[in-house]
Amino acid sequence: MSRDDIYPGLTQLGKATEIPSDPEQAVLERVPNPQAGTRYAVRFTAPEFTSLCPMTGHPDFAHLVIDYLPAGWLVESKSLKLYLTSFRNHGAFHEDCTVSIGRRLADLLEPEWLRIGGYWYPRGGIPIDVFYQTGPAPADVWIPDQGVPSYRGRG
Repeated sequence: MSRDDIYPGLTQLGKATEIPSDPEQAVLERVPNPQAGTRYAVRFTAPEFTSLCPMTGHPDFAHLVIDYLPAGWLVESKSLKLYLTSFRNHGAFHEDCTVSIGRRLADLLEPEWLRIGGYWYPRGGIPIDVFYQTGPAPADVWIPDQGVPSYRGRG
């Protein structure tokens, strides 16, 4: 595929772009997969993801790891960064944030397989880890462990 085949119609890449005010307003974009037909895994890591507690308005922090096996589409990374950043002023529980991100990406990309691990830092003494995936992990593609240890505190 040529560059012209992959990038037409993108509205954010290469342009000054405002951070969306909330996830519903964020524009996630996709590009054709130039390696369609080849099975491989893609990983995005967001170690400083932030959202707000919907009850207190206090910030919540997570280390997100998104893995997927693309089919016909790839997520455009600038749009993904802006989408994830839009959560910083969004009030939602950990479970809702993590699963919403996974479902929105799965709907957009129609991947062969997708998973997201949300490793949330403790607030109130309890870490909450949230996991979502679209089905069983493929056995014939190397998908590394997400590599984020469970929270141990001092123990």
